[in-house]
Amino acid sequence: MLETLLERFRRGDRLALSRLVSLVARGERTEEVLNGVGPPRKPARVVAVTGSGGVGKSTLVGRLIEQARSHGERVAVLACDPQSPVSGGALLGDRFRMPARPDDEGVFIRSLAAAGGRGAVAEHLGPLVRLLEAFGFDVVLIETVGAGQGDTVVRDLADVLVLLLQPETGDDLQWEKAGLLEVADVIVIHKADLPGAERVEGQVLAALGLSGAPAPPVVRVSARTGSGLEELWAAVRARPPRRPAATTGRDLLRQAQEVLAARFAAAEGGRDPELERILGEWRNGQMTAAQAAAALLRLLGEERSG
Repeated sequence: MLETLLERFRRGDRLALSRLVSLVARGERTEEVLNGVGPPRKPARVVAVTGSGGVGKSTLVGRLIEQARSHGERVAVLACDPQSPVSGGALLGDRFRMPARPDDEGVFIRSLAAAGGRGAVAEHLGPLVRLLEAFGFDVVLIETVGAGQGDTVVRDLADVLVLLLQPETGDDLQWEKAGLLEVADVIVIHKADLPGAERVEGQVLAALGLSGAPAPPVVRVSARTGSGLEELWAAVRARPPRRPAATTGRDLLRQAQEVLAARFAAAEGGRDPELERILGEWRNGQMTAAQAAAALLRLLGEERSG
């Protein structure tokens, strides 16, 4: 079954892509899938869009899809929606605020449930990005759930981090706090057609000036009117890729982390009893962290030689 899906994926079958995305999003057979799809045809530009709830992330992502398509680029979207702490489900409604284009083969949108406390993003985003790159997408847009100042995890997954702010969302001191404002590559004053946009832009520029470091571009944008969209897309395209090249040690570490994440997900689901045993002994104090790490490395080595 998996080999059939992989064969169809390599032929450009979007239904096979969708099913493989579902597998990887659940943390199932991730290593087999990534090995089967092969290396990316070329690196995609991965753009993360983040900001607090209600700032208009989904609407702006929809307009960014249009910008990418106007340049002839194939674009995929991974939209993270908050997961219910009660049912474990999610509304997955972000895509309804994006343009519907079922007949456009150059656009792929997938909503993902994001549990609380995970940095405003869903699990397994790294492997999902690699899967989309292997399918040939030029741009991958990641939309976070409503993010707080400390939710900076997504920066490590993207080439460009776009932070959305809007008028009347906080006092002057908010911009001086450490967090997303410090790590953003492009800052968007969204809903710029509303009163107060110029004041917020001034606050942000003043806060950025305090650090003494080169300030990222600050762009006023209104997804409703379309103003500032071309300037924003130009700023995104001007940023050099941040993700490490495939030949660096950091890339090897990232890929190893993806493999380990898949194994841990399998252990938590009861599908990897040996790793579950190692975790149990470490939690119970029967193994030190160093002993557990050594046991994990032996386990992975046995898997490779088996």
